[in-house]
Amino acid sequence: MANRQTPINADVVRRRFAASGLQDLGRASIRELKKLVDLIEADSGQEFVRMEMGIPGLPPLQVGVDAQIQALKDGVAAIYPDIQGIPALKQEVARFAKLFLDLEVDPEHCVPTVGSMMGGMACFLTVNRMWAEREGTLFLDPGFPVQKQQCKLLGHGCRSFDMYEHRGPKLRAKLESCLKDGKVSSILYSSPNNPSWICLTEEELRTIGELATQYGVVVIEDLAYFGMDFRTDYGKPGQAPYQPTVAKYTDNYILLISSSKAFSYAGERIGVMVVSSKVWAMRSKDLLRYYSSDQFGHALLFGTIYALSSGTSHSAQCALAAMLKAVNDGAVDFVAIIREYGEKARIMKRLFVENGFRIVYDRDLDQPVADGFYFTFAYPGLQGGELLGELLNYGISAITLDITGSERTEGLRACTSLIPRSQFPVLEARLKAFHQDHPIAAPVQI
Repeated sequence: MANRQTPINADVVRRRFAASGLQDLGRASIRELKKLVDLIEADSGQEFVRMEMGIPGLPPLQVGVDAQIQALKDGVAAIYPDIQGIPALKQEVARFAKLFLDLEVDPEHCVPTVGSMMGGMACFLTVNRMWAEREGTLFLDPGFPVQKQQCKLLGHGCRSFDMYEHRGPKLRAKLESCLKDGKVSSILYSSPNNPSWICLTEEELRTIGELATQYGVVVIEDLAYFGMDFRTDYGKPGQAPYQPTVAKYTDNYILLISSSKAFSYAGERIGVMVVSSKVWAMRSKDLLRYYSSDQFGHALLFGTIYALSSGTSHSAQCALAAMLKAVNDGAVDFVAIIREYGEKARIMKRLFVENGFRIVYDRDLDQPVADGFYFTFAYPGLQGGELLGELLNYGISAITLDITGSERTEGLRACTSLIPRSQFPVLEARLKAFHQDHPIAAPVQI
């Protein structure tokens, strides 16, 4: 093992890790790991199979690009947009909610943000300050690591549990055990889930919604992967089936809708939050500790968003408005375009399994987990950090499940987006080399 030849010189990997200042590779953030791999690539001259970053691997919707270019030509770069968003975008977001979620929302409560990352931060800042006696957010894990980091930076408390073992009828009891002391102000999850790619059922969403109403908690539903459970086609405007949402089962909701994955428009950092009319109108005297108004919507707009960014890129709002209009009008089938991620996941998972790996989160209740933007994998005898360290020597990068709140510490998360099909032979060859260099012990015969 010590003298084996690997695609990436092991000394380069060790030297760069030592110089990185990282104490534990298994706890490295996504961006820290990206920087480390960038440096190893530069030193070694070898291209990695990059699976650590959730970056779209498809071209942006051209209708958005064209609209943004035209907006810039029209001079919007010199004009501050209103912090509540341009009217065209707000109207198209409300149409999108109706056509793809079967949900009636007030356009005034559709607010653009600098990506869903800012949307989440704005939610934590405002919702978690509505009740002084409450601690903060309950995360239904595994999840996007940076959202917990946001709470930590804000000094907010948070709770979490890995919901994989609490699916179906088990969810109600587990969720209620976390809510019954009255200390939770918000619940956050994504569905499809990053990283496990499980998708909550209507009954599970009903459970979350009913308990949110019962305990007066605001649900923050992160729809970053809108329509990406490719087992069902959610891409036909105004036609069932619709993207499942907790908003069908409670009025205590905020939806985060991103352009990054669904429309491949990540570079312009444009998303939107959709706030229910009930939450928008909520009043709490505890908001006056930080804001000029005790009304949630006013505090959110003129307190939080004003202070965070003074609004969202004017031209990017024009781009998103144009993309949503095309999708709403049925001129673009965005789900058909992004279905490529599921097709690539199917092939990649097969390559991993054929070379001794196993899929960690492999079941979605009573059926195999869907193929999509992410999947999870492990290798016998190695914990997540160890596996990641070894794979770097083979020019393969991913992130550990440790940083996602998962109880599966042996696993890694792979993103399918940045690997072109032309790189699949390279991935296969490197996985075969890894498998050959890491023989799996035969089970002990009793």
